Amino acid sequence: MKIYAKTDVGRKREMNQDYVYVTDKPVGPFPNLLVVADGMGGHKAGDFASKYTVKVVHEELEKTELDKPEEILKSIVSVANHKLIQAAQSDVKLEGMGTTLVIATVIGNTLYFSNVGDSRLYLIGDKIKQLSKDHSLVEEMVRLGGIKAEEAKNHPDKNIITRAMGVKEEVEADIYEYRLKKGDMILMCTDGLCNMVEDEDMFDIVKGARDIVEAVQMLIEKANSNGGRDNIGVVLAEPLADEVSAW
Repeated sequence: MKIYAKTDVGRKREMNQDYVYVTDKPVGPFPNLLVVADGMGGHKAGDFASKYTVKVVHEELEKTELDKPEEILKSIVSVANHKLIQAAQSDVKLEGMGTTLVIATVIGNTLYFSNVGDSRLYLIGDKIKQLSKDHSLVEEMVRLGGIKAEEAKNHPDKNIITRAMGVKEEVEADIYEYRLKKGDMILMCTDGLCNMVEDEDMFDIVKGARDIVEAVQMLIEKANSNGGRDNIGVVLAEPLADEVSAW
């Protein structure tokens, strides 16, 4: 597997509250791990929330006795949520913090991932397809037929999310399983990328780059050149790279 990950503060924010973590080495029962988190909260609370949540995910994975990927994902999201709430209750400076979270692993040729919030996971093959569903107010409005998908892109309430880590005692993560084929690539990102760069442009950048490192750097550059209104977190993986190269 080829993986590259990077965050950038963007053009408008003073602090980077996005956090990404990737490894192609085993973590507990998972043969590899890809994580994206977009923290929320005043001063350093959002920065703490994203890093701390990813740290707990890693620790819980290493000691879990569960063996089914879906059960593991559900369990570690729940534990991370509770620990984040406990951390907020123990320090007044961390009150009200939260974070989005996308956790992914590839076992064989199957992608397993969980999602809470509006950070995204895309599959890039012959085209680009968003596999995760945003837990956001405008996405709920689109699903209920209140507004069209095109209107959602520039809706004034676009940044209001309906699910996040650290907000409620119980959090429900969406769990997905997806069969990969040769040449497929996984793009995970915070809204600092997908709010600033159109899906089709992301597809063209990834497909036009020489390798995944250049692709990630070009995605961040594009988000910044389009305004860079938020922190930008990006993970790009070529899971079946050992079998075939996409370039």
